[in-house]
Amino acid sequence: MSRDPLGLAMATMSRLASSAWVEKMGLRPTIEKLTYQGTKTGFQAMGAASRQFKSVSQLLRPERLEAPAQPKLQFDLSITEEQQMMRDSVRGFATEVLRPAAGANDEACEMDPELLKQANELGLTYFAVPENLGGAATERSPVTSMLIAEDLAYGDMGLAVAILSTIGVANALTHWGTAAQQSKYLPAFLDENTLQAAIAVNEQRPLFNADQLSTTAQETADGYVLNGTKTLVPLIDKAELFLVAASLDGKPRVFIVESGSEGLTIASKPNMGIRAAAMGDLDLAEVKVSKEALLGDDTFDYQAFINFARLGWCALAVGTAQAVLDYVIPYCNERVAFGEPISHRQAVAFMIANIGIELNAMRLMTQRAVALAEQGKPFAREAYLARVLCAEKAMEIGTNGVQLLGGHGFTKEHPVELWYRDLRAIAIMDGGLQL
Repeated sequence: MSRDPLGLAMATMSRLASSAWVEKMGLRPTIEKLTYQGTKTGFQAMGAASRQFKSVSQLLRPERLEAPAQPKLQFDLSITEEQQMMRDSVRGFATEVLRPAAGANDEACEMDPELLKQANELGLTYFAVPENLGGAATERSPVTSMLIAEDLAYGDMGLAVAILSTIGVANALTHWGTAAQQSKYLPAFLDENTLQAAIAVNEQRPLFNADQLSTTAQETADGYVLNGTKTLVPLIDKAELFLVAASLDGKPRVFIVESGSEGLTIASKPNMGIRAAAMGDLDLAEVKVSKEALLGDDTFDYQAFINFARLGWCALAVGTAQAVLDYVIPYCNERVAFGEPISHRQAVAFMIANIGIELNAMRLMTQRAVALAEQGKPFAREAYLARVLCAEKAMEIGTNGVQLLGGHGFTKEHPVELWYRDLRAIAIMDGGLQL
């Protein structure tokens, strides 16, 4: 199933050649270099409820990606040349493609299929699948994933979630999946009609705790039976594969559930924010899955699974908050009231400065946690602190962004009201992403 690097490069560049936005932004040389290992596979696409998952290449043992070499022991904020190239490409796509489309997709409560096709041209999914299964991944870098999430959210958080939901499932299968699970599912993520997938953790109750799940899994002679309801699940009407968190013998585990499973029903539930991610409820009533549906083996780390998701939401908060800051500065410098720009008023200037201070704190806390995760060191404490800070300050930054625009902040003429609605979701989200 694996291909040589030349074949990977040729397959990817042929797809990119038809992309108008690449030529428009002058990013063709950068993307050709960035995706020289990109590829596409020959799977035939099928419907969301009827796609047949088959093991194209049976692995004898699971593929695991090693962390990048760590030349320094101290906390290092510098990024590699390859990471910077990726950031330039993703940020350009987010600014030129995602942001202009954000309003329409927010109204429609889904991501436009043509937009998803353009997102797939970035080749990000290939870097979540190991080379032995046809992908281009040679190492696992949560730092790179964080940078991608931040830059996509700079364009629009809802669209970023729609794009990253599928990549998150691929990351989880690569990180924890067994050889059989990887052989069966990972190649489908490289299909020309990319498999859509989502992680389902959140449940419908106040003060939800991801460690205390109401959704249950009962072991049977030939597998497991799942019962419960999940909410705020991305791509609810398009996902063909779900990673569902459920309590097994009193302990949280994650199960692989195909969309065509009997007893599985979905319901779209438009939310206040991140509407382009097409979130909704997933109901499991006596859903039977096989023994092989239990993600990973006894070494599976549920806490790390949740913490990677929380850091993903922190990265989205940082990207959206940066968009707020970059928008309100020129607005306040150009908006004239009482004969001078409103930025000359101390109250306005201090509010903008506070956004910058809080944003940098959010970014540093997230980077610290993700850097520890990449080095294979304990990062639960840092992930928790980053989550708490981002949950509080993201809402504050969204509120202040609207406040700085005055009456304009309350209208859809400016994107700040959309960012305000999106940022309020950070405090309540668990799961849905995987760095």
